[in-house]
Amino acid sequence: MGGSELTFYSHLKDFFSNPVLLAGVFSWLGAQLVKTAIQLFYGRISSLSELIETMIWKTGGMPSSHSALVSSLCVSIAFNNGINSDIFILSLAFFFVVIRDALGVRRSSGIQAKKINQLGNELKKNSIIKEYNPIKEVNGHSPVEVIFGCLLGFFVALAFFLLM
Repeated sequence: MGGSELTFYSHLKDFFSNPVLLAGVFSWLGAQLVKTAIQLFYGRISSLSELIETMIWKTGGMPSSHSALVSSLCVSIAFNNGINSDIFILSLAFFFVVIRDALGVRRSSGIQAKKINQLGNELKKNSIIKEYNPIKEVNGHSPVEVIFGCLLGFFVALAFFLLM
């Protein structure tokens, strides 16, 4: 192995052992796991594909994985670089944008899409229109879901920096 290969593998090892990355990934995965467990408990998952989708990709629900991820990144960066660092300020701005989006834009557009779909289906049922193709209902979050996501992300980041 040449020196450049050793450097590449060393950088790769450093990347995958970075506590900021690990805290963010584990916060997101943890939130998705809790969300999936809650969905299973209430009988809202009816197939293996739905289980896998919920564990990996599905948005909305308790707790907010977006909130867990950004709060974990923000807290991790504060521990790693300090609250006076430029990267912390950037992560804090990113945190506020994501939280605002989860509570505001995505939530309101999801509510609007649901109402539009109800209206379209009602018009089709009453033969006022021939066909209606439903629009995607984006799941935003309630304030409680966002708060629990933020708390999860905070405690995961705290654990990574206190235990590493």
